[in-house]
Amino acid sequence: MIDYKKYILSNGLTLLVMEDSSTPLVSVNTFYSVGARDENPSRTGFAHLFEHLMFGGTSEVPDFDRIVTEMGGESNANTNNDFTQYYITVPAQYLETALWLESDRMQNLDLSPKSLAVQQSVVTEEYNFRYINRPYGDMWLLMRPLCYKVHPYRWCTIGADIRHVQEATLNDVEAFFNKYYQPHNAIIAVAGNVKCDNVIRLVEKLFGGIGQARIPSHSADNKELHNCPVEPEQTEARFLEVERDVPADALYMAYPICGRVSNEMPATDLISDILSNGPSSRMYNMLVKERALFSELDAYITGDYDPGLFVIAGKIREDVSIDDARRGVEEELQRISSELVNEEELVKVINKYESTFCYSQYKTLDCAMGLCYYEWLGHPEWINDEPKLYRKVTPDDILRVASDIFRPTRQSVMYYKRK
Repeated sequence: MIDYKKYILSNGLTLLVMEDSSTPLVSVNTFYSVGARDENPSRTGFAHLFEHLMFGGTSEVPDFDRIVTEMGGESNANTNNDFTQYYITVPAQYLETALWLESDRMQNLDLSPKSLAVQQSVVTEEYNFRYINRPYGDMWLLMRPLCYKVHPYRWCTIGADIRHVQEATLNDVEAFFNKYYQPHNAIIAVAGNVKCDNVIRLVEKLFGGIGQARIPSHSADNKELHNCPVEPEQTEARFLEVERDVPADALYMAYPICGRVSNEMPATDLISDILSNGPSSRMYNMLVKERALFSELDAYITGDYDPGLFVIAGKIREDVSIDDARRGVEEELQRISSELVNEEELVKVINKYESTFCYSQYKTLDCAMGLCYYEWLGHPEWINDEPKLYRKVTPDDILRVASDIFRPTRQSVMYYKRK
């Protein structure tokens, strides 16, 4: 059970504090409600670019990482389609320094031609390494525009075209920063060996003077900041075939699913677990182990805030045709869409989910990140109660949701063939 307190500054910054005297550490997670879905189609990759720019230094702190290392701490960040977060874990006596580092770059970030040029180069190298020069690396560069035609989820966080980042001007990035990197669009969670009153005092001291008086606007459904076009209903199957210099053929299939806060999400998530969570799952037993169609096979959901994807991805054995492998997957999808799962199979994956959920709250950083995430979703109570939603899922729910998802007219399929 995570017990926490919430406090909102006059500038709209939302603060969440969890006291835990059992650890000598404290984690600070600074969460900005901005991701790739908030980008202009002609200026993509900016949310990810800012993840790099935020470590570029300020006049007060030219070397962010050095100070964190000297405290015996660690820091990093991540960006996805929906949000960006920056996190620091340090011994608890350095809480004020950790908060000061975040407040400093929120208001004094060095957005200079030099720092921009450096990070543009870094992002370009990352693009080449992760997406172009790695086997199967361009999978999402190909699948996203196949699955989405209107919504910004049609491009990866690296951007729809790396030239958008390479050609970004200082005015472009300053405008992006001024719109999204503001207190009213941020959530800070502090978890660890702290006292709530002291954390509030420090945050007021370090962040209270940034920006103007505003109400919080960090919620995921804020139309002022996240006015995304609605993806139209997919009514025809889509297909793409490519050849690459890879060791084995691969099959990728995707189906549209509900958004993250939908009532259908628990059943959708559990369907992916029934099909592909561990060696006792259906697709592993039937398609990897028994029929030997795949060397590896996975089914998962993207879990995006707006309607996302149910993805099946597998590497195909050398003596198997990609058509046969696809038929094998479709047979399993048809089975779960037409036959009730037994109670024992469903209870197994629910137990596995709940176990993973509990272990995900073991570290102070996990708690801080979870607090920010559920607050952003608009369901802060889920940090403790979300497993209750999974416990309510029945075999009838699984059948109903699966039969809706796995309609042939809603599939997007890519054959990723070895040259």
